[in-house]
Amino acid sequence: MRFYIVDVFAETKYTGNQLAVFLPEEELKQDEMQHIAQEMNFSETTFICSGKQDNGGYDVRIFTPDVEIPFAGHPTLGTAYIIHTILEKRSSDSILLNYCSTSIQVRVIDDIYTMSQDAPKFGMTYSNPDMVAEMVNISIQDINTEYPIQLVSTGLPSFIVPLNSPEALSRCSIQHPLFRKFLDTVYKCNLLLFAPISDTHINVRVFLDDTGFLEDAATGSANGNLATYVLHYNLFGTDAVHYEVFQGIEMGRPSLLHIEASRKGGEYNIRVGGKVHLIASGEWT
Repeated sequence: MRFYIVDVFAETKYTGNQLAVFLPEEELKQDEMQHIAQEMNFSETTFICSGKQDNGGYDVRIFTPDVEIPFAGHPTLGTAYIIHTILEKRSSDSILLNYCSTSIQVRVIDDIYTMSQDAPKFGMTYSNPDMVAEMVNISIQDINTEYPIQLVSTGLPSFIVPLNSPEALSRCSIQHPLFRKFLDTVYKCNLLLFAPISDTHINVRVFLDDTGFLEDAATGSANGNLATYVLHYNLFGTDAVHYEVFQGIEMGRPSLLHIEASRKGGEYNIRVGGKVHLIASGEWT
């Protein structure tokens, strides 16, 4: 089968978040897809498992090196890029991806791939900022306790942690035993820490809950969660925001995400976008 490697949320090649996209020529078993994802060892690997279906979408499955997941941001945009440029030869600027429990539409405007995310779900708040500070190796004074540490999901959950400065964010480093304890006793999901630079720019870091607790270079789903958090707690004093996220800087994979989000009554409209670059293609034997 053919496969492609792309960089997502990347302004240039060799930045952003890496993704492998496979086009199976015959049906693959779940354990084989899992082994391939482990072999690639990117944060996610996707498989386009069908041609265009009756609803106009393509059936897609996403795997981390550990498990299959129902949705993720940069795999959605990177896979949409392959469908748009390779399978459909840029014949349409709207691409639909069918996942196991939802369908996600991606639109292309001026080479920026943008997806809508599901309505947010606001979960538990975590009342022990001292534990979080120790877990990411910063001081309790670095956490902005005006706002809660909270579980939020627009498709894949994240714990959102507000910090007081980009400088504090840059000092974060995950303490594996403490993070493991947090995942085992509180909730198993990624951890997003953020520090606003202005009302048009936010610095973000995301630590994954997969084996090794690696940092993620760019996380579309988690930044959709953050956008709803920003609106819910009125961080910028408006019900409509348009800002850019800088992520991956500390790990040498600088990424740029474009966020547009609005709230009207209890309805949220969340769109996350970025550029995609093709890096390589090959034959999987």
